[in-house]
Amino acid sequence: MTATQSSLRSRSMELLMAYQQNPTVGIRNQLVKLNAGLVRKIAHRVSHQCAEPYEDLEQIGYLGLIRAIERFNPSQGCAFSSFAVPYIRGEMLHFLRDRGSALKVPRRWQDLQKEGQRVRTEMVKELGHQPTDDEVAERLGISVYEWREIRMAVKNRMLLSLDATVQQVDSSITLGETLPDTHYQALQRLEEDRQQLQRAMSQLEDKTRAAIEFVFFSDMSRKEVAERIGVSPMTVTRRIQRGMEQMMTFLQVQTQQPAS
Repeated sequence: MTATQSSLRSRSMELLMAYQQNPTVGIRNQLVKLNAGLVRKIAHRVSHQCAEPYEDLEQIGYLGLIRAIERFNPSQGCAFSSFAVPYIRGEMLHFLRDRGSALKVPRRWQDLQKEGQRVRTEMVKELGHQPTDDEVAERLGISVYEWREIRMAVKNRMLLSLDATVQQVDSSITLGETLPDTHYQALQRLEEDRQQLQRAMSQLEDKTRAAIEFVFFSDMSRKEVAERIGVSPMTVTRRIQRGMEQMMTFLQVQTQQPAS
């Protein structure tokens, strides 16, 4: 993780804590802007698996991001990015499923697709190679644009099995085996974030650490915390602000150090 990434993550966590205490549109919009890159990254991946425009998927992804912001609980110790990915991706997949169920391939296109398969087989025998889209469209008496639309519509209705074989240099594996274990990766990131947060918290002065834990993890008011640790509510606010700054500085320094 770079220093910039650490700074963004720390700022995001600070805003998420603030949003939990006071859920305003202004804070939510800041969080959306900070995490826009996550939405774009997922939209880019999903766009390569379907025919929907990247821009539409990105817009839908922001709805998932907002839902994640509204449901995230900082006290659970989970990295927000790990928490948000299922919401963002899920929103896109719901969109694609809705589009798929609403989009019916016209009967004429289904007939043309079958006829196109027959024509391609005949032309392979005639030409000795696979015909181009232009050649197939000309034989069918339709535009090449319509022929490509037909092929895309039919392709989008087909599901790819995870048991499909993927050829490698000296062996073959299934498509499912190439997919990363996202659950394990999420748990791994969660544990790394938890350890970093614990190290940062351990650097704070006792009362400052207690103030942050009581407010953000125990959901106590600043007045209650003030009575608990023997200071004024204003001092609690100052300690929290100073503690958050110290933690962000510590995390930034940690990310700049070379891995052992």
